[in-house]
Amino acid sequence: MRAVIQRVSRAGVTIQNMVKGRIEKGLLVLLAVEATDNSEDIEWLSGKITRLRIFPDDQGVMNRSVLEAGGEVLLVSQFTLFASTRKGNRPSYSRSAPPPIAIPLYEAFIQKLSTDLGKPIQTGEFGADMQVDLINDGPVTIIIDSKMRE
Repeated sequence: MRAVIQRVSRAGVTIQNMVKGRIEKGLLVLLAVEATDNSEDIEWLSGKITRLRIFPDDQGVMNRSVLEAGGEVLLVSQFTLFASTRKGNRPSYSRSAPPPIAIPLYEAFIQKLSTDLGKPIQTGEFGADMQVDLINDGPVTIIIDSKMRE
């Protein structure tokens, strides 16, 4: 799994002019699922996201997690995070899991992230044409891959 995590003042996702999910202070997580992903990737990545210390403490140092900061999470599926531009100018998405594999893993990730956060998270809709709006706070943007684990 690959995630782009953005600390936001607010974020939302709209589908066909209807707001599907909206949060205030917290994390916007764009998530791509790879065909080789499994429950171990879900466990590791969810834990990393909820414990990632990127919110300021009382001294302004990034020393608090989304849990400690009382933030919210908006999760949006985005298969294009596995784009390869190695050949030509049209990206290949062959590393992204096809829907029959990706959807159950995405849904399991929603459940795990909600459990780890201790409250429901907001989401987009898998496979939908979505418009995402956000105010990146900082800006703080971090990319994490469950296979690379750096």
